Amino acid sequence: MPRKPAVLCLSLLCAAVTAAGAAVLQPYGLEGVGVVSTAASEVRASVSPDGQWIVWGSTDRAGGPGGWDLWQARLRDGRWVEARPLPVNSPENDFDPVFSADGRWLYFFSNRAGGGFGGDDLYRAPVLAAGGFGEAENLGAGVNGAGDEWAPTPDLDGRRLLFASDGHGGAGGHDLFVARWDGAAFVDPLPVPGVNGPEDDFDAAWLAGGRAIVFARSRDPATAPVRLLVAQCDGGAYVDPAPWAIAFNTADGTTLGPVVDLSKPAEILVSGAAPAPKAGKLDIYRARAPAVEGSDGCLP
Repeated sequence: MPRKPAVLCLSLLCAAVTAAGAAVLQPYGLEGVGVVSTAASEVRASVSPDGQWIVWGSTDRAGGPGGWDLWQARLRDGRWVEARPLPVNSPENDFDPVFSADGRWLYFFSNRAGGGFGGDDLYRAPVLAAGGFGEAENLGAGVNGAGDEWAPTPDLDGRRLLFASDGHGGAGGHDLFVARWDGAAFVDPLPVPGVNGPEDDFDAAWLAGGRAIVFARSRDPATAPVRLLVAQCDGGAYVDPAPWAIAFNTADGTTLGPVVDLSKPAEILVSGAAPAPKAGKLDIYRARAPAVEGSDGCLP
């Protein structure tokens, strides 16, 4: 399938409309060129609620202790600076970081040795002053199983956790689940209504408190294209998933890792490979969030 024409946007001030005028391509810009987005592959970035820190994962950036590591940079004079690996990294894979909305926790997944339940497990670490982090803790058997759990995303009040897993049953491959906080742990994961199918569904973010959802879908995330879809809530389920209208989110590309910027909720950070601007294999981009037209009722 041929690629759509590229929309070359260096800021969030431009947009493109199809000839029919029916679909507006979201403008986008490269995030932190040379610091966040480099020649390596950078995936799933999250900005702290105060806008002063950004964290992300990389599969091949030199300087970390493991194969897949978590990185962080701080804001200075409007630019991301001083990229460094996080102290919570292990010699194994650590990936998919996201800040909680209250800024107290950093969530991620890891297959580190000791204390896990099998495969990739969900963890969180307390956020300390001046960009520091406390000891990582496994989120427990309520969400972690013998399979692989990815992309933990707490809701704004911390009462629900959105994540992907291939170990809780479901429609096929990785599916999206929501667990509830019982006062001590996240428990009782339920399938996200309407979106799970025979392919891998993962890397999800709620929009407007759950009235819409954006998520990644692929036949095989390791070898096949990955595309971001947006589905609106009809009051009981997310319906009619459609590709997010951003120029590099094509059927033959790799676009994943959407995370709402907690300091600018109308914007999303996303990973992909745009023709331009470009820094490396997979870069971090900033785009306007997809339009929300759904209703409440899709969150358990």
